[in-house]
Amino acid sequence: MREFIVEADGGSRGNPGPAGYGSVVLDAATGEVLVEAYEYLGVVTNNVAEYRGLVAGLRAAHALDPAASVHVRMDSKLVVEQMSGRWQIKHPDMKPLALEAGRIFPPGRVTYEWIPRERNKRADRLANEAMDSGGSASSIREPSSGAAVKAEADRRAAVNVARSGWAPADMGAPATFVLLRHGETPLTPQKRFSGSGGTDPALSDVGREQAERAAEALAARGTIQHILASPLTRTRQTAAAVAERLGIEVTVEDGLIETDFGAWEGLTFGEVRERYPDDLTKWLADPEARPTGGGESFAATATRIAATRDKLVAAYAGRTVLLVTHVTPIKTFVRLALGAPPESLFRMELSAASLSAVAYYADGNASVRLFNDTSHLRP
Repeated sequence: MREFIVEADGGSRGNPGPAGYGSVVLDAATGEVLVEAYEYLGVVTNNVAEYRGLVAGLRAAHALDPAASVHVRMDSKLVVEQMSGRWQIKHPDMKPLALEAGRIFPPGRVTYEWIPRERNKRADRLANEAMDSGGSASSIREPSSGAAVKAEADRRAAVNVARSGWAPADMGAPATFVLLRHGETPLTPQKRFSGSGGTDPALSDVGREQAERAAEALAARGTIQHILASPLTRTRQTAAAVAERLGIEVTVEDGLIETDFGAWEGLTFGEVRERYPDDLTKWLADPEARPTGGGESFAATATRIAATRDKLVAAYAGRTVLLVTHVTPIKTFVRLALGAPPESLFRMELSAASLSAVAYYADGNASVRLFNDTSHLRP
């Protein structure tokens, strides 16, 4: 099942006065803008324009996939509280618009969130485009890749339904984990083991730049609602760069910490093979084997990550959460989501400051939506 983010806004210069709305539909996992829409409305109130923006955004999302779940983000406290059922709708001009918005998707598949105006810039810009036109302007823009994205998502959804027999419309909005590996440390380009039992290195200059680029990319996508980070220095520094850009606080989550590589910490693979050949051979063949000196086995890491996953899925159902963590935890999240064997960990390439994403549904199904995306790091 697809998940969309709808950002909507409306404005009226005079209230009532010349008015317009803007709406944006994004893919919740990747942050890609799928549809932009705006329309000049003539003379109406600000609240009516906001509702019209909401209706337009929901209709655009429905046209992309009527079986999707939708998370609406608006800077109108009134619309968010009324559509969430916490405030009554008394104004006669807004009641029919609220009813129209509520009929587009089943109520259980739409959630609402208030955001400050500075985080709703896309929809605000489109609303102002509409008002600036001063006439009967309207537009719907679909990026060229939108059709291809939808076609591929529809194909995957059909395959998943055929295989599992569950109906996507019944599952509600998933918890979506966007997995960000920390930026480079001085040990990263040397390919040295760097886990939770080593020197806890900080980001290098390159790593800090990578963190800033990841923050810029995530801000542009606009889908992150919470940020959690491993307690190690490199992940907290990476998370801090994103948090500053997004205006979201960081929560430290111990379950996201890297594997402890014991006596191998700080060594290259070749050095470990030279000093501890038997232990390395066992470790490569058996997920229960521990690194020399009492490190953490991959089996123990998987148990820890599964427990962390279950806790966070329950806590953040229907939300999009950034998890800033390490190579082994991210590969383990992906391995468990795919039901892949332990040896698959050695067959995944995961770059510093890369992005991956996994969505988790209420019935226990998971969907890997992105892996090792480094496009934001390219010049």
